[in-house]
Amino acid sequence: MKNLFVLIIVLLFLGACSNSSKKNSGEKSASSSNVTLTAAGATFPMPYYNLVFKQYTSETGTLLTYGGIGSGGGIRSLSDKVVDFGATDAYLDDAKLAEMPAEVVHIPTVLGAVVIAYNLPGVDGLKLSDELLEKIFMGKITRWNDPALKANNPELNLPDMEITFIHRSDGSGTTYIFSDFMSKISANWADNVGKGKSLQWPVGMGAKGNPGVAGTIKQTEGAIGYIGSEYAFAQKIQTAKVQNSAGNYILPSIASVSAAANAEIPADTRVMLTNSSDPEAYPISGFTWIILYKEQNYDGRSKEQALATVTFLDWLMSDEAQGQAEKVHYAPLPASAAAKAKTILRSVTYDGTALLK
Repeated sequence: MKNLFVLIIVLLFLGACSNSSKKNSGEKSASSSNVTLTAAGATFPMPYYNLVFKQYTSETGTLLTYGGIGSGGGIRSLSDKVVDFGATDAYLDDAKLAEMPAEVVHIPTVLGAVVIAYNLPGVDGLKLSDELLEKIFMGKITRWNDPALKANNPELNLPDMEITFIHRSDGSGTTYIFSDFMSKISANWADNVGKGKSLQWPVGMGAKGNPGVAGTIKQTEGAIGYIGSEYAFAQKIQTAKVQNSAGNYILPSIASVSAAANAEIPADTRVMLTNSSDPEAYPISGFTWIILYKEQNYDGRSKEQALATVTFLDWLMSDEAQGQAEKVHYAPLPASAAAKAKTILRSVTYDGTALLK
């Protein structure tokens, strides 16, 4: 917890420095009211947040700071009331919602893919079935030239090399999406490993955050693991074709991730999109959410701060903000999800009165 408070202090200090720099250079300062919004959480959507937070600051002057500390850290930060909003790739279930100090709402921001990334120079186009995924990640297949892998990839020259599984060491929504998918395709996984932000892994070595896992895979020949798609694309890490529920082998793309959202979205937007029934869908896809308190008057919080928070989140639902998603390999929200998010934001109050109309 001490580390978390240090992080928030650093973020606020950097924000103050940025404001000072802008004033000295004659640029637009952090709005006429000098509002600064602080957030922390998931690393999965961080490339998108870095892009749109910067754009919003440039257009409005409202300064936004974000700490990529994992979904678990984002939830704790909101629970401890040290941020304006948290960020998570795993929605809070009813039990977790009941543990929070006050009512929390979920705002989906974009769709993303969790890719199966690997490091085998010269071996591109790897195809992984449900059975192979289970056996690799549960330590039943330990070498790349295993007969089952070769039978599923007869056109590839798979090396006689040990498989090294890299997983997250921190509480992670990326882990939740990955393990939710694994629990749907493998009863063995569901019974013995299960789903969650943190797991007791049967095999492998841990690394912190999506950047940590991506970096370890890139540096370790023979490695395999799961990461947010943008981290694989940005570092040019190989990604496998994953078998979906229709039996098709699909690569992650804007189109295949968007196809995963061809489903009924509940009013509160809390839904997992993994293992979609759409035959064109990439099967390890999901929403990522921003979470905030429904009643914004708490701990001396000003109405100005509350209004700045929901105004920014409402802008995130706009065509302008959603149009930035593809630049960093995320899929924009379907119109139905964005509309539900806007409805939720109009239920957020200050002293019981809605902040947005």
